[in-house]
Amino acid sequence: MIDAHFWPTPNGWKITIMLEECGLDYKVIPVDIGGGDQFKTEFLRISPNNRMPAIVDHDPLGGGEPMAIFESGAILEYLAEKTGKFLPADPRGKYKTLQWVHWQMANLGPMMGNANHFKNYGRNLADDPKQLEYGVKRFVGEVDRLSAVMDAQLSVNEYLAGPEYTIADIISYPWAFLAGRTLDEDMSESFPNVQRWIDQVHARPAVETGRRVGRDFGQRKLTEAEEKARRELLFHQTTESNRKFRAVREAAAQATA
Repeated sequence: MIDAHFWPTPNGWKITIMLEECGLDYKVIPVDIGGGDQFKTEFLRISPNNRMPAIVDHDPLGGGEPMAIFESGAILEYLAEKTGKFLPADPRGKYKTLQWVHWQMANLGPMMGNANHFKNYGRNLADDPKQLEYGVKRFVGEVDRLSAVMDAQLSVNEYLAGPEYTIADIISYPWAFLAGRTLDEDMSESFPNVQRWIDQVHARPAVETGRRVGRDFGQRKLTEAEEKARRELLFHQTTESNRKFRAVREAAAQATA
C-alpha cells in the first residue's frame, strides 16, 4: 500500500495518474495547501520542502521500513523503477525519457505556475494592476515558447520521449492540458501536435481516473477572511513567516534522522 499525500492540482494529478497507470494500491491523504496542512510536523517529516505531493511506500523497493519520497519527478522515477513500467530499460531510451521529465520539472510546471499566478491570483494581491504586466508578459511568453518546444518534439514523435508512452508524458500532461487556458488560445490551431498528444493521453482510462481523484476536495466556499488568509499562506511566504516554521522543520528532520 502506498500513501499518496495529495491535493488536486497538476502536480498532485501526476502521482494519482501514475498510480492508476501502474495498478498500484494507494490511499489518498489530503494535504489542504490552502489550510496549511503542508506545514504540519507529520507532513514535513516526509516532505521537508512543505510541498505536496509526497508518498510513503509501505512495501518499498528493496524491502525494509516504509519509504517516504517527495518531489513529483522523483516519485514517478521511483514508481517506474518499482513496477518496471513507463521508463525504458535501455540507457538511450531511459535518459531520453528522463530529459523530458526534468524539462517539465524545471520548465513547463514552474513557468505555467508563475503565468497563472500573475494572470489570476495576482489580481487579488497587487495594489496596482500595472505591477502585474511584466510578470504576465514574461511567463505567458515562456509558456508559449515551451508549447512550441513540445509541438516540435511531437511533430516527429508520437509521445514526448519517442514512440512509447512514458513518465515523460505522465508528468507533463497535467500541466500541458491547461496550456490553452494560460495562453488564451485554441491549442488545436496554435500547437496542433500538442493538442493531438493531449487528446491521446486524455483518452487513457487511468489518466481520466487519476484526474478525478480529489474532485470533491476543497469545495466549501471560503469566507472573505478565510480566502485572504489562504492567499497570504500560499503566496506571501517570507523569511519572517518561514521562521515560524523553523522549529517545526527541525523537529521533523530530527524525527527522520
